[in-house]
Amino acid sequence: MIVDLPNTTTSAVSKALVKIREEGGAVALGRVLTLLIATSLGEEEEAIEAANDASREHPMRVIVLSKNPDASATEDPRLDAQIRVGGDAGASEVILLRAYGPTASDEEGLVTGLLLPDAPVVVWWPNHSPSEPSTSPLGKIAQRRITDAASASNPVQALKDLGAHYAPGDTDFAWTRLTLWRAQLAAVLDQPPFEDVTAITVSGSSDSPSTELLAAWLQLALEVTVHMEITSPVHGSSGIHGVTLIRDSGPIELERVTAGVATLIQPNQPTHDVSLPRRNLRDCLAEELRRLDPDDLFGEVVQRGVPQLSAPAPRRPKPATKRSATA
Repeated sequence: MIVDLPNTTTSAVSKALVKIREEGGAVALGRVLTLLIATSLGEEEEAIEAANDASREHPMRVIVLSKNPDASATEDPRLDAQIRVGGDAGASEVILLRAYGPTASDEEGLVTGLLLPDAPVVVWWPNHSPSEPSTSPLGKIAQRRITDAASASNPVQALKDLGAHYAPGDTDFAWTRLTLWRAQLAAVLDQPPFEDVTAITVSGSSDSPSTELLAAWLQLALEVTVHMEITSPVHGSSGIHGVTLIRDSGPIELERVTAGVATLIQPNQPTHDVSLPRRNLRDCLAEELRRLDPDDLFGEVVQRGVPQLSAPAPRRPKPATKRSATA
C-alpha cells in the first residue's frame, strides 16, 4: 500500500502512520532499528529497493530524506511525503520525504519525530556523503554511519577524507565489499605451511577504494610493505583484480579472471576456482546492519593503514577479456 501526502508536515506524516497502524494492524511492531537514507531527488528507488530486501533480515523503519543539493534558497519551501507498507515495503515500512527549498535545510528536524522510540538509528548516504559524517545533522543522531566512497568522483580521495575525519561508528561499503576477499585470504594463510609472507602485491583499478583498503589491511595485518599495481578503469575491469602473497615455499595467487570467479593458485596444490562475486547493495547493507557497535578494525585500517600505503605503481591495462569482473 502506498499513501501520498503532498505538501505536508512531519506531524501529519506521523498521524498518518498511526492511522495506517490502526486500520491495518500493528505495522510497526517488531521493528529493530530505524534506517535513515539521505539521497538526492530522483535517486531514491535503488536505495529503497536495497533497504526493502535487507529488511527481510532486519525488520526496520526506513526513512528516506531526498532533496536537491543544488536547490536555491529562494525555492518555495515544501515537503512531499509518501508512506509505503505491505508488499511495497518488504518487511519494513518506508517513509519517503521529498524536501524542497529552505525546508530541506533542517534534516534533523524533518526525521526526529518519525524515529522509532528506543531503537538504534543507522544513517546511509548512498551517493553524496558529508565530509565529516559524525558531525552532520543526521550523523549526530545515528549509532552507525554508512558511506560509499565508490560513488564519489574521486573514490580513493573520499576514502582518505573519511580516514581523516573518522569517528567510531563510521563505515564504508568499500570495506564491506572486501569481506569475501578477506575471508578467502585468511583461510589460505591459516593452512600449512605456516610461513611468513615476505612480499605482497595487490592489483586493481584506480577507481576502486576497495583495492586501497585491501592493501592497507594486508600491510597492517602481515607487517609487510604492499606493492600496488593500478590500472585505469576500462570496461569490465573496475575493482580488485588480484592478490599475490610471496612465501619461501612459493607464491599464492588469488586473481579474479571472470565475472564473480577467482582463480586460487598455491604451491604443490591443484588450482581452484573460488566464488568472489561483486556484492550488491542489498548484501552490503544487510551485513552492516548486523552489527551496531563500532567496527574497530575498519577504523584502524582507514586511519592508520591507508595513509601508510606508498604511492601506487602504474602499469599498462590488460585486455578486458582477462579481467572482466569488478570488486
